[in-house]
Amino acid sequence: MTTPLVPGSAAALVARASEPEFAAWRRNIVRLGGCSNPIHLVGTATVFDTATGAALYSCGSDVYGGRLLTACGNRRATVCPACSALYRADTYQLVRAGLVGGKSVTEAVSGHPRVFATLTAPGFGPVHTRRERDGLVRACRPRRPGECCPHGRPVGCRTRHVADDPRLGEPLCPRCYDYAGAVLWHAFAGRLWHRFGLELRREVARRAGLSRTEFGEVARLSYAKVAEYQRRGLVHFHGVIRLDGPDGPDSPPPHWATTVLLAEVVRVVAGRVRLTAPGAGIVGPRELRFGRQVDARPVASYRRDAGERPASAGAVAGYIAKYATKGAESAGAVDGRIYDARGMVMLPVRAHVLRMIGTCWWLGGLPEFEPLGLRRWAHMLGYGGHFSSKSRRYSTTLTALRQARADHRAEQQRASLGLTDVATVTVGQWRYAGRGYSPAGELLAASVREGGGRRGA
Repeated sequence: MTTPLVPGSAAALVARASEPEFAAWRRNIVRLGGCSNPIHLVGTATVFDTATGAALYSCGSDVYGGRLLTACGNRRATVCPACSALYRADTYQLVRAGLVGGKSVTEAVSGHPRVFATLTAPGFGPVHTRRERDGLVRACRPRRPGECCPHGRPVGCRTRHVADDPRLGEPLCPRCYDYAGAVLWHAFAGRLWHRFGLELRREVARRAGLSRTEFGEVARLSYAKVAEYQRRGLVHFHGVIRLDGPDGPDSPPPHWATTVLLAEVVRVVAGRVRLTAPGAGIVGPRELRFGRQVDARPVASYRRDAGERPASAGAVAGYIAKYATKGAESAGAVDGRIYDARGMVMLPVRAHVLRMIGTCWWLGGLPEFEPLGLRRWAHMLGYGGHFSSKSRRYSTTLTALRQARADHRAEQQRASLGLTDVATVTVGQWRYAGRGYSPAGELLAASVREGGGRRGA
């Protein structure tokens, strides 16, 4: 993606290059790796020798108009491609470590039962879709000619849609589509996943002939999941589900734990979980559940001593990491919060998405639905859950990965200052002072992004 050139930015960059502090100014931007919306900090930090108390190095906020820049850290690719790429890489390492080991996780975890599960949203009305079989595009929804819904709209569509057809995901009849049900399903999707996890443990324990207490003494279920928006504006959950011993990945699972058992239980429990939506007196009764399409595929084992390549594990980790940086904008929605009803009029969204946003706003204004925060999450089409999450014992954490990277950069800086063998402590104070770039800074940051620059120390 090419960044538009702001008028005067090139001249401003040339003028900046002639100034004495240009090298420090440039380094302050380049080290962010192309972050689109950096945070400005003002303050100072000083490195002291703990043995003598002498000040060894001092860093002030005098390299970017009196400010120090730090990356925004936003996970969304539409907001900051550079920071989202780093988030995606961290998520990949987190998920992969739970499949093949590494990052403080033993390689023995690759032999534990695990499946790659997909839990879909139910249908709330027929939508235009692209169907393929054996490499051929099929008719969207073949029905007998003349069949119509109660509103006079055809119930079928014989079009063979191309991949970029704007009708994909749009309801065949908007008046028949259950928008209230779709929004309420989104509002409870996170709770459905939570209930799914609880029922999954209970069902595995039941099949093993154990009580829930006994199950916790011999086994543990762990997961890492991501939410993916479909073209119809509803999320699917994709996740790795793993069965370990009682202490997590470091302990072997019990003898009765198999991948076949785990896959079968995932399918059964996904079809069993139910929640009752509020507001039955307003929108009618709603029983919330997952869709009938449930997939639970084994993840291939990886044994280094057998020379196997972790292609399947890498593909699964890559798939989950890719969707960790996406949001509702991938379904045609917007990536910013909506603060009033007037703002919906000018939203650059398709009709189906606008109806979902409008339904969020309507229901969110009623007392029965106020606890759901639907207006707050209207830009997410009602979904306010986590896009990527994991259980505590699945593998390492994003915090640990970020801390390791920060420690590595700190060691690099200490080496460049000749302080490798000196015990030091850093004392400083920083405060927030704004965001963004000057026109010259934005031009330099854009060149870093388009050149694939890596974030520096």
